Amino acid sequence: MAGIHITDIEAAINFWRARSPSPDGITLSPEVRALAEVYALLVFYREQEADEFSMPEKAAKAWLAWYHTTPDTPCIAICSTSQGDAECKGCGRSFDEVQYWTELGPAEKRAVWRRITLDAGAWRFNRYAERAAENR
Repeated sequence: MAGIHITDIEAAINFWRARSPSPDGITLSPEVRALAEVYALLVFYREQEADEFSMPEKAAKAWLAWYHTTPDTPCIAICSTSQGDAECKGCGRSFDEVQYWTELGPAEKRAVWRRITLDAGAWRFNRYAERAAENR
């Protein structure tokens, strides 16, 4: 079971702040408020991830709305797993992650995205970065 990383919650908060800015600099939109409560609890308890299944409904809906604005797959159409590599040189996903990508849930996909982004060894992040940017 994948959790929702605090950086994704922060990204969702920033998405909603831009989409529904505060009219007075104090009032938060319902989406920002719901996500900020989860974010604050993560900070308070020094946790890195929120459990996707116990997240309050409003926060989960706001996070999913942000999630649907992100690229679904890290694929850049250069797949070395089809050539027998255990990890794709193009996107950095494992053979199983490539094969079962459509079956992964949003939090699981974001966990994979986080791992490959932090690793940054795949061609998506260096040699073919411009191609990856075009696919967004």
